[in-house]
Amino acid sequence: MATRRALLLIADIGGYTEYMQYHRSMLGHAEAATRRMLDRIVDAARDFDLIEIEGDAAFLSRDAEGLDGAATLSAVTRAAVAMHHAFHTQRRLVELNLCPCQSCTQTSALKLKFVAHVGDVATQTIRRRKKLVGMDVIYVHRLLKNSVTVPEYLLVSDDLFLNGGTASAELVAQEVAQDLEGIGRVQTFYVDVEDMPAPLPPLPEPSFLLRIGATLDMVGRGLPHVLPRRRARSLAPAG
Repeated sequence: MATRRALLLIADIGGYTEYMQYHRSMLGHAEAATRRMLDRIVDAARDFDLIEIEGDAAFLSRDAEGLDGAATLSAVTRAAVAMHHAFHTQRRLVELNLCPCQSCTQTSALKLKFVAHVGDVATQTIRRRKKLVGMDVIYVHRLLKNSVTVPEYLLVSDDLFLNGGTASAELVAQEVAQDLEGIGRVQTFYVDVEDMPAPLPPLPEPSFLLRIGATLDMVGRGLPHVLPRRRARSLAPAG
């Protein structure tokens, strides 16, 4: 199986499990809200290809052949900043739509974090679906379980950071050792998203028309989840 050099990036929504559990009574809107955010995250990473949506995370990749270390790390930081801004813009729009349910009005606890690595991957096709496989794919997923305490961050492997040259020098990064399951002890580096070198523009305040559109979209996306529950209740025997 042929391998190639690839830049691997995972954007993971923090607080997703608690959000879904707390708002399970309005599961349709909670699922619709996170799906909209994931859609915008993927759209914002223009130089990356979506490999898979993994629950509350988007796994993306791009070809790293021909990119030097600085260009590789810069590609990650640019994507992270763009995805972070797109996520919070959409989260704010969901929060301010006209639906009064708590699934819509209480999205402020949701955060976005990133992990990234560069390595060798192979492409595997199963039932016409392409997947990336290899030890480096496992590696980047293992990075999600870490000891970083800031709510929103970019965590990168040592290979990606130490070969980043001028791009590494621009980051206010902290070194942290990790024990990765099945891999062992490794060194990684993280930076708070707020300390990223690219500017983070202020979140735009959505217009009333945008809020109306967001409300209709949320209602439409939530109906497939709500209707089966109502039908099940109507068919339940009276007791």
